[in-house]
Amino acid sequence: MIKVLKITIIILIITLTGISVFIFKNLRNRHPDYSIDVVVTKSHIQPIQVGFAAVTITPEVPDRWTDANQDSQYIPKDGDTFSDENANGKFDAVWLAGFQNKRPANGIHDDLWARTVVIDDGRSLVSITVLDAIGFMYDDIIDVRKRLPESTKITYSIISSTHTHEAPDLLGLWGKGYFSSGVDPDYIQYVKDKCVLSIIEAVEAKKPALLKFAEDTYGLKDLVFDTRKPIVTDHGLRLIQAIDIESTHTLGTLIAWANHPETLWNDNLLITSDFPHFVREGIENGIYHGDSLIQDGIGGIAVYINGAIGGLMTTPPDFEVRDPVTKNVYTAPSFDKARAQGTQIALASLKALKNSQDTLQSGNLSIFTKTIDLPLTNQIFRLGASLGVLDRGMNGWMTMQSEVSFFTLGPASFVTVPGEIYPEIINGGIGTPNGQDFAINPVEIPAIRDMMPGKYKFVFGMANDMIGYIIPKSEWDEKEPYLYNETESPYGEINSVGHETGPIIHREISKLLLR
Repeated sequence: MIKVLKITIIILIITLTGISVFIFKNLRNRHPDYSIDVVVTKSHIQPIQVGFAAVTITPEVPDRWTDANQDSQYIPKDGDTFSDENANGKFDAVWLAGFQNKRPANGIHDDLWARTVVIDDGRSLVSITVLDAIGFMYDDIIDVRKRLPESTKITYSIISSTHTHEAPDLLGLWGKGYFSSGVDPDYIQYVKDKCVLSIIEAVEAKKPALLKFAEDTYGLKDLVFDTRKPIVTDHGLRLIQAIDIESTHTLGTLIAWANHPETLWNDNLLITSDFPHFVREGIENGIYHGDSLIQDGIGGIAVYINGAIGGLMTTPPDFEVRDPVTKNVYTAPSFDKARAQGTQIALASLKALKNSQDTLQSGNLSIFTKTIDLPLTNQIFRLGASLGVLDRGMNGWMTMQSEVSFFTLGPASFVTVPGEIYPEIINGGIGTPNGQDFAINPVEIPAIRDMMPGKYKFVFGMANDMIGYIIPKSEWDEKEPYLYNETESPYGEINSVGHETGPIIHREISKLLLR
């Protein structure tokens, strides 16, 4: 009896030790000595140089599959089958991020990209890279930064994501099951390599440029839908066009707008960047009706970057979108609907740029960044990180390291946010409805845009991290009674790091803005 007890105890100790080692390995800090607290104040005004690059990150989709019951989930017991195109005897699934898990790609509609713009004022150089992905986590951002050669002389690099819901999973949440990561290790390394290449190519493409700034703060307000009260959107369109001083040709355009690229919704199984694809195509190559050119494009490389999309900002399946060329109205999710949406944004962009007289040929950058810590209180995320489904290190016990920044150039200011921030934190209008879990007044005030200097105020979401939803603490709602007399908890909290995230992000950005 004593011998059996000893054996049982030994087995238990070995098992617990193994589990502890496994969890420790998954939670270890991948970059324990890393921080990037940059301070660059304005100096002498010098000519601006700008470079653009676009490098594809489209994955291979070797196999196709048949969805027997049309539920857009690969479940063999439902009769779903696959065709082994590469004859390796297994289903090589490319798991799509967003919506439900078990959703493998079934082909490619358009390429995914790592698109970069670099801005050099002669003393400092900022690079802005946008990936067609649902998100890219901080550890991966740091990996890319560490791979950049010193010859690029980059002062500060920003890597954001369009947040498309039809690209491969780079976060881990959308695999073949709840406890299985959807990340392909080979593909994420491929994305990192291409991201580095995109930045290098943009630096090598630098030319003296004239920058044209433009915005349309109201024209697209009916093109985005807020699914959660209070109804506050971030519908303003903000643009920078870079024109080659010597040739007068467009080098590229930065387009900033805020909406979930999920217009095609969850039944689409083709890899695509969703409506940003049509935005970029329209701005670069023009708007067509069949073979007839309706509106000239301006050439160059278009870089679409997303903004404050928490809440969440989306184009739901029953939301009407009118094609400005054909006048057709689309409701059901389709590529025609995504094209109509992208075309509206492209036309508004081209019009705003044409009408703008705000230009800058010489200027200087000011840059302020801050490494921050965020407590991880979301139990699902904690479990996912412990099991390695979320491949993310911790900067302490269930504490995540992340980053915020603020920089200026001429008449424009820029704030980067590491997730899907609710627009009311950016633009104002935070609610304090009955049923709130914390009986407090708004914490995240004043609104971030109210503190930003300059005429053109850009907010980059999912920038240098992807931590999920950033929710005002006074609107946090997991417990009954629910806000606005709803019968269930609103969507958002389940994909948030925790209720202190909003206050911390707002506080740290405010410090940068007010220094």
